[in-house]
This record gives sequence, structure tokens and C-alpha cells, in this order.
Amino acid sequence: MKRLIMYLYRRFYPIEYARHIGVKVGKNCRLINVMFSTEPYLVTIGDHVSATLVKFETHDGGVWCFRDKEPEIDIVKPIIVGNNVYIGYGALILPGVTIGDNVVIGANAVVSRDIPANSVAVGAPAKVIKTLAEYQEKAMTVGENTKSLSMQKKKEFYLDKYKDLLK
Repeated sequence: MKRLIMYLYRRFYPIEYARHIGVKVGKNCRLINVMFSTEPYLVTIGDHVSATLVKFETHDGGVWCFRDKEPEIDIVKPIIVGNNVYIGYGALILPGVTIGDNVVIGANAVVSRDIPANSVAVGAPAKVIKTLAEYQEKAMTVGENTKSLSMQKKKEFYLDKYKDLLK
């Protein structure tokens, strides 16, 4: 029963759950189905961070391979996420990583080293591919101003825009 309650708490109140288990979470964050490893108290998430199905892994499980020879060894390091960060669907953040302010991490990225502020990083392992300013410039040329439309109006807009592709 307790397990079910904790699952529901994590699912429907993810920020409160993260704080409950020791994660430091800033203001105006959106955490959807995120997971924290066995040391959640070593994770710090800044203000205005969005993450969906992201795994924050504060320890290196590879020591399992020689645990019989070194039964007490652990490799555990904190994870720090700056302010105004978007972490794409399915990303994995590994021990000891610091993600700077104003960063976009692509979907399914494996972040194994620090990512500097004002950058976009993608891939496995994640690599910086452009600045946030470059990404914004491109987004302004290919994006549409549909964010405030109702779902129905947005649907109509995109069905009309892509009608030739969706035949």
C-alpha cells in the first residue's frame, strides 16, 4: 500500500515528491515522470527547469563488476542543474555533471560531462552543437506562433499547414 501511495505521489505531485526525497528543486519547474537514483539528496535543480522522463543517476553502478574484490567501493557524485534549462525526453544525467544556466539538452541525450551555460547539447555522449542564441534564431525562422491557441484552433492550423503532406 505504501508503495502505491508513493507511486501516486511521484506521478501526480512530482516536485513535492522530489523535495520529499531530498532533491533541491527551484521555482517554476516542470518535472514529468523523472527518476532519481539512490542519492536524491545530491541533486540540485535550479529555477524554471523542465524535464520529462529524465533519469538523474548520482552513482556509478559499474563498480558491480569488481564488488566481490572491493565490497565497500562506491563512486557517488552530485548533479547540479542550473536555471532556465530544458532537459529533453528520456535523457540520462550521470554522476558529477553540472548543467549551466540557459541550456537545452536533447531527447535521449546521455550527459556524462559538464554542459556550459547558454548552449544546446545532444547525443550519446552529449556534445554541445550550438549556442542557445543560435537555436533561438533558428526557432524564430521555423517556429509558429501557436502556443496560446486553443487545442482545436491549433489542430486546425497544423492540419491546414500540412494538408499536402498528410494526404
